[in-house]
Amino acid sequence: MAGSDEVNHNESKAAKVCEYKFNLDGRSILKDLNSRVVPLNTWILISNFKLAYNLLRRPDGTFDRELAEFLERKAPANSFPVDGVFSFDIVDKSIGLLNRVYRPAPENEAQWGTIELEKPLSTTEIVPVIIFFHGGSFTHSSANSAIYDSFCRRLVANCKAVVVSVNYRRSPEHRYPCAYDDGWAALNWVKSRRWLQSGKDSKVHVYLAGDSSGGNITHHVAVRAAESGVEVLGNILLHPMFGGQERTESEKRLDGKYFVTVQDRDWYWRAFLPEGEDRDHPACNPFGPRGKTLEGLNFPKSLVVVAGFDLVQDWQLAYFEGLKKAGQDVKLLFLNQATIGFYFLPNNDHFYCLMEEIRNFVHSNC
Repeated sequence: MAGSDEVNHNESKAAKVCEYKFNLDGRSILKDLNSRVVPLNTWILISNFKLAYNLLRRPDGTFDRELAEFLERKAPANSFPVDGVFSFDIVDKSIGLLNRVYRPAPENEAQWGTIELEKPLSTTEIVPVIIFFHGGSFTHSSANSAIYDSFCRRLVANCKAVVVSVNYRRSPEHRYPCAYDDGWAALNWVKSRRWLQSGKDSKVHVYLAGDSSGGNITHHVAVRAAESGVEVLGNILLHPMFGGQERTESEKRLDGKYFVTVQDRDWYWRAFLPEGEDRDHPACNPFGPRGKTLEGLNFPKSLVVVAGFDLVQDWQLAYFEGLKKAGQDVKLLFLNQATIGFYFLPNNDHFYCLMEEIRNFVHSNC
């Protein structure tokens, strides 16, 4: 696709047209889609989340975890396939970290309900393994949240991959760097599983992915992996949660207009960062005044997805520019008419465009 000014194609399921517009560097994509309004059911879904979140956050910085667990809809794992995907929970006993694994259903129905933890995924074809970190601003949701369970299933079905969803520790009970440590542990656990290996080289072909705070975790785990010489093939960041002390134009323009306020974001950063730290801490602002350059580091290629109605988009775009400045391989997907959480339901063009981009991204090395 790179090198052409515009490419139109039909979406595989929605049968609707996306328009790709490339910047001169050929790595930035603006997609103007037919969807100009947030679908009603998506609006209701995210509005309900916002209502619950407002009930759970306390002015003193504490969080009502008991009520959160009561209110949140959970989904059990299913060893018998649903819509071609089955799942199971497995615990890394060394640290007690739970991971939920999603795999395509075996073609042989006689194998349904059997969890195979010995044989590799394939000895011939490469099967991407996506380690997924859920969003929720470091505070909400879990690997068994119904909304993320559904999303991970759709990732498997649409992208022909295996997904490992990580049940990392959440703030404010577990502040920085707990979520990053759990992400690092999950990466090493996945890399050591023989039953997640594939291809003729018999290795685990790992990608990191996450939305919101999960996108932030993706970056920091990838940096640690690159510094430690652990191979990660790519990063997928869905409107990643970054920030800084400065108030940007998008924060001022979109404050409170599409589900999120600047005040909300500030609360979550205070709950996550070490006590007394400000938003220029490198966890929040990786390329800020206290951040470090990735120049010369063997950092994975990245796909950065930005929603045009996300108030922290300026920080996400700054992240994209920071990777470019460091000479890293990065692609920006800017969905002009999208809100946060647009991928939770397959009811809009943005969802199908995103799935196609991820599918191409994780299969480009195959």
